[in-house]
Amino acid sequence: MNSRTPEIEYMEMASDVVSAWTPRGLAPTSPEAQVIDLFSGCGGMSLGFAALGHATQAFRLVGAADVNEASLATYKHNFEVNALNRDVRVLARDRDALKAFLDELDEYDSGLPLVLIGCAPCQGFSAHRKKSWDRDDERNDLVSAFAEIAASLAPECVIMENVPELLSGRYWSYFAQFRHRMEAEGYTVKQAIHNSAEYGVPQERFRALVVAMRDPDFSLPKPRLTPNQFRTVRDAIGDLPPVEAGEMSAADQMHRSAAHRESTLDVIRAVPRDGGSRPQGIGPDCLDRIRGFRDVYGRLAWDNPSITITHYARNPASGRFVHPEQHRGLTQREVARLQGFPDGFEFIGSFDDIFRQIGEAVPPPLSIAVAATTLSNLRVENDLTSVDELVNQPVNDSFAGVIAGIKMSRR
Repeated sequence: MNSRTPEIEYMEMASDVVSAWTPRGLAPTSPEAQVIDLFSGCGGMSLGFAALGHATQAFRLVGAADVNEASLATYKHNFEVNALNRDVRVLARDRDALKAFLDELDEYDSGLPLVLIGCAPCQGFSAHRKKSWDRDDERNDLVSAFAEIAASLAPECVIMENVPELLSGRYWSYFAQFRHRMEAEGYTVKQAIHNSAEYGVPQERFRALVVAMRDPDFSLPKPRLTPNQFRTVRDAIGDLPPVEAGEMSAADQMHRSAAHRESTLDVIRAVPRDGGSRPQGIGPDCLDRIRGFRDVYGRLAWDNPSITITHYARNPASGRFVHPEQHRGLTQREVARLQGFPDGFEFIGSFDDIFRQIGEAVPPPLSIAVAATTLSNLRVENDLTSVDELVNQPVNDSFAGVIAGIKMSRR
């Protein structure tokens, strides 16, 4: 796991760039491959490729597409490339629209190898849709639309990231359609579920990663850290100064939490510090009647990774999103760090919208691992000595129970 491979060296080079990140437009002049990011969000997945491109001159971001203006503004600000408001479903069914999109990108070159990224919105596959699993969600069609665009552009590498439920029994058919479309175009598809904590994210965030390439001899990212090496909440936010609920740090305008109602503060004050859960009988009565609300108003534990950060992380009533010691929810800076964003990455948008952008992003340390492995694959210096743990059959009906079992097995 700690052997010196090109992939590890690339990860370290990109990590150095990310650590010192400032919004920049230093695109390589003679890249080995270009990168387009569909469903780009604020650019979490692009950040790994941009950083490795700065370090090695291998990748050049040429543009992105999303339908949220605030996310696009953040993307354009940090990467200084065209990020366009485009519906991927329109690009998939209208060749003229796809061509026009490509024409608007920065220096897109049809003769240069392409890495196509597509991290479709995951809410349609969420395990939290238990009451509506029997009803289809139009957002799930975005996976098929992405496959159609990939078939049209014939990239060297196709990368899709999503929640692990994509590879569960209830949603396997969507993944199978994607795989069938890619295989029909001559690609080999590999898929696995990764814990972001294994790549240095101070958060247990399980994600499905699907990669398609024409050469079947490619690898997926290999875990770098074992559970006893995982980065913790303390590692990520322990050095930040204390702030009161709703107040902003004088040194950092992103170090600000929501201003809670007094009733919310009363509940938080009753929660034991450093990983404590809401005591029985404290807070709304409904929370005691449903076991699934166990994490609501819970505190993070200093010496463990965070739970999965979502776009609801501003709200203590939405999960274990309370500071380990201070009587408040998490600040924007804390949430950004728990996702692995460097302080130099600048977000644009309203208070709530920045929380949304962070919660929906691919954690940058995971994107660094994906970019490093992609470069190793493209340069045919990938590590094939160990076998990828591929998911070749659906993982239960939902992955939520599997995650609980993995965490229990470590105790």
